Amino acid sequence: MSPLRGILLKILSVCVFVAMASIIKATSDTVPPGQAVFFRSLFALPVIGIWLAMRGELHTGLRTTNPMGHVWRGLVGTTSMGLGFAGLGLLPLPEVTAIGYAAPILVVIFAAMFLGEEVRLFRLSMVALGLIGVLVVLSPRLQVDPATVTTRETLGAVVVLLSAVCAALAQVFVRKLVQTETVSAIVFYFSVTATLLALLTLPWGWVLPPPDVAMLLVLAGLLGGVGQILLTTSYRHADASLIAPFEYTSMILAVVVGYTVFGEVPGAATLAGGGMIVVAGILIILRERQLGLERARQRKAGPTQP
Repeated sequence: MSPLRGILLKILSVCVFVAMASIIKATSDTVPPGQAVFFRSLFALPVIGIWLAMRGELHTGLRTTNPMGHVWRGLVGTTSMGLGFAGLGLLPLPEVTAIGYAAPILVVIFAAMFLGEEVRLFRLSMVALGLIGVLVVLSPRLQVDPATVTTRETLGAVVVLLSAVCAALAQVFVRKLVQTETVSAIVFYFSVTATLLALLTLPWGWVLPPPDVAMLLVLAGLLGGVGQILLTTSYRHADASLIAPFEYTSMILAVVVGYTVFGEVPGAATLAGGGMIVVAGILIILRERQLGLERARQRKAGPTQP
């Protein structure tokens, strides 16, 4: 275990994923979301395959006892990715990032509903705070005044929120998969499933992208694979509860990139609501860490009890 290395790898993964999202946003006027998902997933596969080969896990790490579990996780995860890519073309990058933070908040609810996990008052309170933050971020986009809000912006808000819901459901599937599957298999088969599912959108407006756009899409796929490897490796060096809060550095990066690259200035609602979601998410993570330490102490003390 090397906590500092884990934190650095996590921050690097966040930087890579923000860069990938920025590329998808820059190409959104040319390429439809389904085609962007195809490039993102297909060109991540060689990176992941090389990484698995270097670790000696290309054969053993890809064995699966639950193929349908990967299919369902891929279906929900690919839907989330496609909706998120569509949202990047409709809303500013910082706003998409802030709404996306709803996913870990929703995981708490879905884990209680579908996995039977116990949710106590503290976590319920933080979930409520996070959901209020989501409503604050969404509020400017859900107004009915056409002078201030366009249908495009309202659609973008709904699409990105649905993306967060699907991302949370995908995490619930992952929690079930890790009980029998390796992380390598989960990462690899998601990219395979997403690539195949993205092909189903071919009849809905795929285009022949110009060479520069095509190169950007390939780069997005490569960055997606690198980001996934960095993220996975970070959890090998430090506890998830320690490095997970660094996910929220993406908000800072999104604001900087949004302003410098796309000329987007986040509104007060985005910053205030995003701040509420971040606080709720971090407090949930810290509470999970505390409960995990308590359970570990109880297990350690258990055998010595008379």
